[in-house]
Amino acid sequence: MGYQLELRHFKYFLAVAEELHYRKAAEKLFISQPGLSRQIKQMEEILNVSLFVRTKKKVSLTAAGEYLRGEMEFLFNHLDFVKKQLKYIGEGTTGEIRIGFLGSAMQNVVPELLLKLKETQSGIKASLEELNNNAQVNAVLKDTLDIGFVRLARAPKGIALRPVFEDTFSLVLPKDHSLSQANFKNVGQLSNEDFILFSQDYSPLYYDTVMSICEAGGFTPKVSHKSVHAQTIFKLVENHLGIAIVPTALQYGFQMEVKFIELRKIPQRATLSVIWKEDNRNPALQHCIQLLSVMESFEPK
Repeated sequence: MGYQLELRHFKYFLAVAEELHYRKAAEKLFISQPGLSRQIKQMEEILNVSLFVRTKKKVSLTAAGEYLRGEMEFLFNHLDFVKKQLKYIGEGTTGEIRIGFLGSAMQNVVPELLLKLKETQSGIKASLEELNNNAQVNAVLKDTLDIGFVRLARAPKGIALRPVFEDTFSLVLPKDHSLSQANFKNVGQLSNEDFILFSQDYSPLYYDTVMSICEAGGFTPKVSHKSVHAQTIFKLVENHLGIAIVPTALQYGFQMEVKFIELRKIPQRATLSVIWKEDNRNPALQHCIQLLSVMESFEPK
């Protein structure tokens, strides 16, 4: 057949891959359902591979379809980024760096990086998005983020992972709690308390580390609540709904009726790392990595 693949084929494919429903995908694309079906069939014929499994009840991706979806998401995200970069360059600026971060990174690392970036490369625009660890990894892989600040022990193949800041942990207690820095001995004193933790989905490494701190104190914590926001955790503590263990840097910037006891003598540390895709060609990314490498305050302690 004389068909050729065009950009529209891939747009149609992504719409069906996202919706897994031909009628909904057609409505999203403002074309007819039979027309969309013909385009997908034509695409499969050109590629000589089945992209979807169709039954009367559902539509699902084949292994080839799953692979193509990932590649097309990356390519379209990259195309959008290239268009934005061209716009910035045309306006006389250097480009854009897209930064993902956990909340705790905003206490020190990210603001300092942005200040250094402004001092050395004022033409680079920075966009920020607060996301959990997994969302940052996926965004870096799909080229919707250039750089991420995460708490991870390891990263997928193709993603560089480098520690940039090491913090202690601190207990978070209601302000009127009987325990203080003066009479605190070890976390075992809190074995009967309810604990409020960051969600395991938000940061598995952090969750496991806090569990290990408690287990080293001789108990498994009773978890009463979980959250992905420090402010929510502190509010729950303030209202005597439990206590928490958080990276020490998180105590700054919140005005609540809670107090912090730094756990200086335990071996566990809250390590913040930077991630980026190794084949990312954004010049602004390389400049950011260089800035992080010379920031003495971010060298692991």
